[in-house]
Amino acid sequence: MCAAKKLTPMMQQYFEVKRGLPKGTLLLFRLGDFYEIFYEDAEIASRVCGITLTKRQDYPMAGVPYHAVDNYVPKLLAAGHKVAICDQAEPAQAGKLVKRALTRILSPGTTLEANQLDESRNHYLCALHRDKHGLHAAWLDLSTGEFQLATDRHVADLLPVLTALEPAELLLIEGDAAKWRDAPHEDVDAHALHDFCHGRLVTELPGYHFETADGARTVLDALGVLNLEGFGLDEKHPGLGPAGALVYYATENLCAKPENLRGLREYRSATTLLIDPATLRNLEIFRSSRGTRGGSLLAAINRTSTAAGARLLERWLSAPILDLTEIRRRSNTVGELLAEPMLLGELRETLRHIRDIPRILGRLQNRLRNPRELAGVRDTLLQAPDIHRLLADFGETLGRDYPARIDELPELRQLLERALADDMPSDIAEGGAIREGFDAELDRIRSLTRDNKTWLSELESSEQARTGIRSLKVKYNGSFGYFIEVTKANLHLVPDNYIRRSTTVNAERFVTDDLKVKEKEILHAEDNALARERELFNELITAILDESIALAKTADALAELDVLAGWAVLAREWDYHQPQLDDSDVLEITEGRHPVVEQMLKAPDTAVIRGNQSFVPNDTVLSSSGEQLALITGPNMAGKSTYIRQVALITLLAEVGCWVPAAKCRIGLVDRIFSRVGASDDLARGNSTFMVEMNETANILNNATTRSLIILDEIGRGTSTYDGLSIAWAVVEHLHNDADAGPRTLFATHYQELTQLEKSLSRLRNYSVAVKEWNDEIIFVHRIQPGAADRSYGIQVARLAGLPPAVIDRAKTILGKLESDDTSIELSAPQAKPRKKISVKPTDDAQMNLL
Repeated sequence: MCAAKKLTPMMQQYFEVKRGLPKGTLLLFRLGDFYEIFYEDAEIASRVCGITLTKRQDYPMAGVPYHAVDNYVPKLLAAGHKVAICDQAEPAQAGKLVKRALTRILSPGTTLEANQLDESRNHYLCALHRDKHGLHAAWLDLSTGEFQLATDRHVADLLPVLTALEPAELLLIEGDAAKWRDAPHEDVDAHALHDFCHGRLVTELPGYHFETADGARTVLDALGVLNLEGFGLDEKHPGLGPAGALVYYATENLCAKPENLRGLREYRSATTLLIDPATLRNLEIFRSSRGTRGGSLLAAINRTSTAAGARLLERWLSAPILDLTEIRRRSNTVGELLAEPMLLGELRETLRHIRDIPRILGRLQNRLRNPRELAGVRDTLLQAPDIHRLLADFGETLGRDYPARIDELPELRQLLERALADDMPSDIAEGGAIREGFDAELDRIRSLTRDNKTWLSELESSEQARTGIRSLKVKYNGSFGYFIEVTKANLHLVPDNYIRRSTTVNAERFVTDDLKVKEKEILHAEDNALARERELFNELITAILDESIALAKTADALAELDVLAGWAVLAREWDYHQPQLDDSDVLEITEGRHPVVEQMLKAPDTAVIRGNQSFVPNDTVLSSSGEQLALITGPNMAGKSTYIRQVALITLLAEVGCWVPAAKCRIGLVDRIFSRVGASDDLARGNSTFMVEMNETANILNNATTRSLIILDEIGRGTSTYDGLSIAWAVVEHLHNDADAGPRTLFATHYQELTQLEKSLSRLRNYSVAVKEWNDEIIFVHRIQPGAADRSYGIQVARLAGLPPAVIDRAKTILGKLESDDTSIELSAPQAKPRKKISVKPTDDAQMNLL
């Protein structure tokens, strides 16, 4: 970096802004028509965005056109960088340093621009603080204003919802990330928090930003209220510390207080169905095993037409409620929609014209104002009367509840209809956003511009006739204004009153006194028209924001309608049926199917591979106090894992209010869903596959209740046969330990020995996956039946996998010996000759032991 005395005034200005930014923030500095980037920032931007890296004096420099900056910022954010935007605060004047000011700091958790967000997903900024009283958290979607806080003595009860939210950025107290990483092995909660933070963008702030009292004051100021009683919160709630940190950070990044925070809601884990992080991953609820949305439960049940609806569906899956009344309301509404297919089709078509009102309001309230956003409000309000008309013809819930929540706002709708043009520009500076005939003053100014431009056209024709130069043109250029252009071949015909202004390769440019007068009139009229349009545009924004509460409530109701209407379509497409939810301890599913696998079997890209198979349905009967534990045996690939997963997914769908892929379903409310399936390791933490398995199993055994649903697949397989069998046996006994009831459990295993437990454990029942044998081959029928499997068919499955015939034959021989308790198994090939021993002389250098 150059010494301070050598810096130009402009670069001094640059460094003054740069010094005030958080460490690591890239600064985009507006210079005329470009955002310039200097020093290390330029090198990073060049590498991430693929822009040319140059040099200015002796330091790196890069730049992007100001009108194209939105094409580059998302790339920087996606790479985990923060970006500061420094704009010119006044028009440029010759010989004077232009004032510049920081206008935004963009980070992955605080961005608002439409092209930097996935419209179908919420975009959360989350703050965490852990102390001796437990974990305290808050999360904020700045683009919609959704704001929640929570506190829980048990970290494991709060992490499930935080994991499901998939925050784009985390705020932590300085040093906490390292403290959790280096915590003693027995501090399970610290390591769980470290796992949660791993791979996410973490921003650390001084601890005083997380103080409860300071946070309460910050939140009160942001919400514009005197107390938090209206939100059901005490001002000593420990979650207010993280909530205050969120508001502080958002204010710093927006360079202004966030204006779209509608309220603050408390999340309570006791009121939602909890799904721990391992189960979210194992059941592929939000992402498939490949890490994509495709192949997930969310993708399989998403039939929404609107961005707000898609985000609401994700939130419902993130924190399924345990309120039977609300669950039944949703489920019954799906039924009402399904019963009227013609009306449902019309409603869905109308919903397709609904724009993203929550995010439009978020941008307008936070000073990001695009004319097309106003058109989005207008287009949405234009659909409201049709939606009211359609709802009146539906059943009781739709015809009564939703019309009261959807405000037509006729005055605002009519104002926007009269004021806004049909085709809206992307920037108010382009002009043309206000419809002709709306404002008499704007029409008068525009007429001056039109009249003057007509004069220019007439001037061109008259000058062509007067001079005899048929190629003469009257043109405009931002640098020179209006001019008359004459090709060099016709310069001898130029009249005396033409004043030469500039020269090009093939022509000369001239002006006249009359043209200069008209130029001032035209430019003055255009400036006046644009100024008047800005004034009217701001008045329309004020009118919209005056109705922001009603618009937000309307948007919430429309998003709900969208989700439920999509579920009605899903039910019709895939023959889903309405589940019965109650307070019992039963779980009964008749002809249940896996919601994702069933659709994949019919998908065009898999139908050829799988032969366009139909999914084989299966029944399930569980009860905490009756048939509590189903022990399922059978070969690999027969469908055990698919079956136990489908039971968990059907339960989850029922508890969010969706209909389910089953002929009949009755579910007593489940408080938690646990799963231990699949094989994975965590080598970075020194955890083998077996250790991960045991960690997840321990979490289940320590936290499950009689209201929980547990699915376990191959417990104990990661260690020796006897160790694994012993652990699996003990786990089954522990789950059955209570004399009266236990968690509803599906336990898939290859340990045939466990089937003996049916004789001693009264609430355990054996089931198996049926197979057919023919000529030493097996055929999977994917049907669950009572009773234990007689063997595992592992060698037959190995043959299907393509193991060499010699290996298969040898495996049969060894199996026969083992089953007959004959341990004298001879080698099938000669032993290799022993290598000659090499004597090594001892040295003074000690060798490090391999741990």
